[in-house]
Amino acid sequence: MRRLFALCAVLAAPPAVSGQQVEVTLEDAVARALRVQPAIVQARGEQRTAAADRRNAFGAFLPTVTTSWGASRSNQGRIDGTTGRPVPPEYVHTVGLSASLVLFDALNRYSLLRSSAAMLDASDATYVRERFAVILETKRAFYDERSAEIQVQVEESRVRRAQQQLQIAIEKLRAGSATRSDSLRAEVEYGNARLLLLQAQGARVTAQANLASQLGIEGAVRGVGDIVFPPFPDTLGMRAEVLGGGPDVRRSDAIARARGAELWSARSSYFPTINVSYNDNHQGTGWPQFFGFDTYNELFTWRFGLSWTLFNGFSRETQNTVASVNRDVADAQAADTRREVNALLTADFAALSTAYSAIDIARATLAAAQEDYRVQTERYRVGASTILELLTSQIALSAAEVTLLQKNYDYLIAMAVLEAILARTL
Repeated sequence: MRRLFALCAVLAAPPAVSGQQVEVTLEDAVARALRVQPAIVQARGEQRTAAADRRNAFGAFLPTVTTSWGASRSNQGRIDGTTGRPVPPEYVHTVGLSASLVLFDALNRYSLLRSSAAMLDASDATYVRERFAVILETKRAFYDERSAEIQVQVEESRVRRAQQQLQIAIEKLRAGSATRSDSLRAEVEYGNARLLLLQAQGARVTAQANLASQLGIEGAVRGVGDIVFPPFPDTLGMRAEVLGGGPDVRRSDAIARARGAELWSARSSYFPTINVSYNDNHQGTGWPQFFGFDTYNELFTWRFGLSWTLFNGFSRETQNTVASVNRDVADAQAADTRREVNALLTADFAALSTAYSAIDIARATLAAAQEDYRVQTERYRVGASTILELLTSQIALSAAEVTLLQKNYDYLIAMAVLEAILARTL
């Protein structure tokens, strides 16, 4: 599709930029924002935390192993039981090794493993969602700045036209072919055009500051580079794609799965838990030898245990109720998320189609307004038209330029919103 920002071709070149300004392209702006925005940093942190929880859930299937070493010394001697001779105070070393493993916990560990996997999936979806949300806001700030820049050029063109009209009115007044009212009306239009230019320049400063804030830069940032309009996308199949695996839908479904797994984990408290443990202790008076404790007395034990909570004051019932409520809420939120995404996609399709069609209409309107202004200028110059008709044509031309600018902006934003919903670049 051809580039639709045709307005730039008829406007003056942008003014010189202060040396303190930073100039960025759209690609540079997106890359900078993805490095500094707190939402992205937080999303990455959630991914790391979810991955650690997943690793911890796997670790629950492995035994817990503990080793220990200790040395003690008393200020009193002892009597050797074999020789009957007194033994001076000396250190007694104790080396121990213990391990324990849960053999059965009524699928509690499996439930926690499923929950951690679902939350890891949710964190990945959250990162994708936040990434494209940051891209959307960056594009919005970038397009705001570029639109504000072009708006200044539009108002500068209006000021030049108003100044030309005022000059023509003054010359006609001096020649006696116009009234004082014509020059006064032209002067009013010139003043209004200057006021609108000041407002546009203020809006440009604000847009540049907002873009700088989005990129984590102190000062002002000016966008550079051509704005290329993507073609109108083929929307066939996009709805199924979004509802089947969009980041918002994926995240809400993953949270619902995690809450379901947590409910099964809570139900496991009604069943017994079977454990096995092993303890091995060595004790002696000499320093332990590496890889061996031949001179130490050894004591080891195996233990199999079963624990079963028969009643704990309805705490299990409360935990199961809370888990069940959380599961139901997560299911409802997942269904509501699908409806919200579906409605948002419908609204964006409508906005995209409207903006796309409105651009051609606005371009045609601008061309007609330019021709009408040219004709009215010549007619007024030769006295075949009034100053009121010329000012009306001037106002219509300025409005047509602003309208085209706005429709271009609407189309770009609608495309950025669609990319954020789809979580991919079109």
